[in-house]
Amino acid sequence: MEAYYSALAGGALIGLSASLLMLLNGRIAGISGIVAGILGKRSGRFLHDAAFVAGLLLAPMIYFAIYGASPQVEISAGWPLLLVAGLLVGFGTRMGSGCTSGHGISGLARLSPRSFAAVATFLVAGIVTVLVMRAGGWL
Repeated sequence: MEAYYSALAGGALIGLSASLLMLLNGRIAGISGIVAGILGKRSGRFLHDAAFVAGLLLAPMIYFAIYGASPQVEISAGWPLLLVAGLLVGFGTRMGSGCTSGHGISGLARLSPRSFAAVATFLVAGIVTVLVMRAGGWL
């Protein structure tokens, strides 16, 4: 399958999943909020949140079982840098009241003004980061 068909199919499945989650459970697909629910053990949501995250973790295993190989990903950064980057992402999701999945997929679909502002901020920050990294020779 051509790369653009894979991206189109993946995007459609993400949209369908987020729509079904909202229609059937009344919940948005915001991963940072779901993970916060697991870590905070919010009553009544823990099992749902844990099942959701388990599905995210099992999906690559199912892919491997079907196709016999996983996509090759090369990460040249060391673990300390990846750890700091992950902590910064976590800090940013708390500051922004959500992550790209919550704002970009569910929030935009609900026409949330806060999500439009958040997604615009994500895009501008991403563009600036790429420009700085390219100028510094890191990318």
